[in-house]
Amino acid sequence: MSLADLVAQVKQHPRYREVGMILCHNGVVQGTSRDGKPVAELTVKADRLRLAAILGEMKNRPGIIEVLAEVREGTLLVGDDVMYVAVAGDIRENVFPVLEDTVNTIKREVTKKTER
Repeated sequence: MSLADLVAQVKQHPRYREVGMILCHNGVVQGTSRDGKPVAELTVKADRLRLAAILGEMKNRPGIIEVLAEVREGTLLVGDDVMYVAVAGDIRENVFPVLEDTVNTIKREVTKKTER
């Protein structure tokens, strides 16, 4: 799965003609942690059931047509893609907050990460 695959999937949505924008997030493994320590690799685990529930919740927000996400699990190296999110909706005032809320909620409630 890639970010391009998510966008292509959005474009196949039956309500795509209502979409005014698609916002995307591509999270990658950073070479340093938030506290400045070097990172060589990141091990990621994801709660798939919670992920599905979050996506369903976000799709119910005003103006939102589709919300898709993919979280890669396993041991990833610096520069590897970790998470893709695509949010499609009518106008930026509706779509921007949903992208931010989706990313933050997934990071907080879905993923468990171990840096090495």
